[in-house]
Amino acid sequence: MADEPSRPAGSKPIAERWLEATLFNSRWLLAPFYLGLVFALAALLYVFVIEFVHEIVHVETLTSEGAILMALSLIDLSLAGNLILIVVFSGYENFVSKIDAAGHEDRPAWMGTVDFTAVKLKLVGSIVAISAIALLRTFMKLGDGSIDETQLKWRVILHLTFVSSGVLLALMDLLSARARKH
Repeated sequence: MADEPSRPAGSKPIAERWLEATLFNSRWLLAPFYLGLVFALAALLYVFVIEFVHEIVHVETLTSEGAILMALSLIDLSLAGNLILIVVFSGYENFVSKIDAAGHEDRPAWMGTVDFTAVKLKLVGSIVAISAIALLRTFMKLGDGSIDETQLKWRVILHLTFVSSGVLLALMDLLSARARKH
């Protein structure tokens, strides 16, 4: 096979330039996904406020276990909100366009530095944390009889699956990073 003669830059056929421009601009099809996640964040805020108001009305009658369960529920919702925000910011910046907030005093330090690998690890870490909180809530409810042994067993298995998946994902990323260095 003979080598193609080299072409000067910008002399690609028009069909190839059109195709590449279309493919490159297709990244904007992801923007509605990120807007949808912003609406999911707003829905999560609504649930957070409802949960907070529901619990705070009964603050005088809360037991220590009830206060801990309330805090765990709010932390759970907060972690989910943080996760959504990380996915929105980093996903948009990695796949769509850079967010021009460099001069803004409230710009998070991690913004613009979280790559796809870091997003995966943060995602799995958040899922493990959320699962751990749900499992802790389950353990705290053991005494009242609302949780049976089968439910507890499956929740522990699910949590251990999340933990194992997170460890394996981190290990794969570590091995991949070492392979790139060599």
